[in-house]
Amino acid sequence: MEQHYKLFRVRELADNDEDFIKTLAEAFIEEVAVDAERLKKAVAENNYQEAYQAAHKMKPTVDLFELGVLDILIEVQDWGKFTKTDLDIKPQLDIVISAVDKALEEIKSDFNL
Repeated sequence: MEQHYKLFRVRELADNDEDFIKTLAEAFIEEVAVDAERLKKAVAENNYQEAYQAAHKMKPTVDLFELGVLDILIEVQDWGKFTKTDLDIKPQLDIVISAVDKALEEIKSDFNL
């Protein structure tokens, strides 16, 4: 439990309300999974604006669950925001997606979702 994510800040936000913590975990699964797919597609298509928006939307949740890739996610976001056509952002994207996938799997297991 909590190898690929941390609940410290989630528990703090939820004031240790277990039902609310589970609700936040459910929201993580529902939203971050969709946003991660959106981000992968946007980067693959060099859709900078869409990549920026998807990464930007993911930041608070990735930060709250402490996936450990916030700085890398910001690099992906900035790639889109500043249309960095000379930069291959795929390695950074792969790190973010890997962290998200591991956290999704672990949260689903930990919360029986």
